[in-house]
Amino acid sequence: MHPRNRHQGRYDFVALLQSCPELEPFVILNPYGKQSLDFANPAAVRVFNRALLKQLYGIAHWDIPEGYLCPPVPGRADYVHGLADLLALENQQTIPRGLPIKVLDIGTGANCIYPLLGHSDYGWHFVGSDIDPVALASAQQIINANAGFNQAIELRQQQQRGKIFSELLQPDDYFDLTLCNPPFHASADEAASGSRRKWQNLGQRDPKRKLPALNFGGQSNELWCTGGEASFLKRMLRESADCATQVLWFSSLVSKSGNLPAVYKQLEQLGAHKVITTDMAQGQKQSRFVAWSFHNDAQRQQWREQRWQS
Repeated sequence: MHPRNRHQGRYDFVALLQSCPELEPFVILNPYGKQSLDFANPAAVRVFNRALLKQLYGIAHWDIPEGYLCPPVPGRADYVHGLADLLALENQQTIPRGLPIKVLDIGTGANCIYPLLGHSDYGWHFVGSDIDPVALASAQQIINANAGFNQAIELRQQQQRGKIFSELLQPDDYFDLTLCNPPFHASADEAASGSRRKWQNLGQRDPKRKLPALNFGGQSNELWCTGGEASFLKRMLRESADCATQVLWFSSLVSKSGNLPAVYKQLEQLGAHKVITTDMAQGQKQSRFVAWSFHNDAQRQQWREQRWQS
């Protein structure tokens, strides 16, 4: 994990249970006799996230509607810290902090996890976007229930399904960063097969237990789209070029490494001046994010001088 990630080492279940007693029914012993969690149970994962956010970030209230994506918090935090390092490259190795740093979260979801983590760790201002009004209502409830977030996080609905930046950015919008966790499956069946693999890896083979459709939850727009991750990334890259002057650094998670060559080729064709890929790992899971900017070195320096030091 990233060295600034708060989720280092084994989970402290004693502290987690103290901060969130409702977690106790979901705690199990793994094959080595250590306390763990029934990660195949969507309810367990949801309460576990609530406990983590309360214990480590002081977020008193966090919940999502049943069936919505429940993200793995440590991995999401790694992405945020990687983006902070990216901004530090433009700022003499010092991470810019505070509300002047504007971040756009594409697909913030019902969980609002990236704005919560990014503001908690760096004080950045976030705009969270989504096409789902139920997800946005849930995210707004989380924001309203936690002191200090109302002034730092705002939400917008993307009214045009299939659009990403188009119809969302206003003419006077300028963002230092955008981030996104794309839907990486091409179908509901593909998403469900991933859940079955997780179930087997966790050793949950009791025939009396019913396999949940998705242990991490998730609506269709959160988990899959026509063409999967590759198709979504292609649209995102194309639209990013249309609003190139309004964003310093675009970025996106890329779950499948096989999609990287097409991403690099398209960014070259679109005229991106700089592309950076940052690898991440949590346990056995390997991931990465790609960041790209249409500003050259001098333009990025000018952006920093005008917007971060004014």
